[in-house]
Amino acid sequence: MGERLASRYLEDQGILVLNKNWYYRQKEIDIVAEDDRFLIIVEVKTRAGGYLEAPGGMVPRKKQRFLVEAAEAYVHQFSIKKEVRFDVIIILFANNQHKLEHIPDAFLPGS
Repeated sequence: MGERLASRYLEDQGILVLNKNWYYRQKEIDIVAEDDRFLIIVEVKTRAGGYLEAPGGMVPRKKQRFLVEAAEAYVHQFSIKKEVRFDVIIILFANNQHKLEHIPDAFLPGS
């Protein structure tokens, strides 16, 4: 549900969703998208009931390293010439509603 909402949000922002649930070495990139400037690797975090950790802790360093490695593989496999950006979309479900927060450039490779 969270990834579907995130994809719809990105498309509403004029961002083209290329792949959902793209696998690299048995691990998954939630959404691969692009705009005019960037290939955008999106990690979707869905939470229920009002619990929300600090955004900086939502994508641990190990997951960041995997996403960078997977992005490099995607760029190579599909001959992408754009700069890569790593975003996080947080979707918080509470009281039969949802709130979405988009964090562009949530982390930089090697940071």
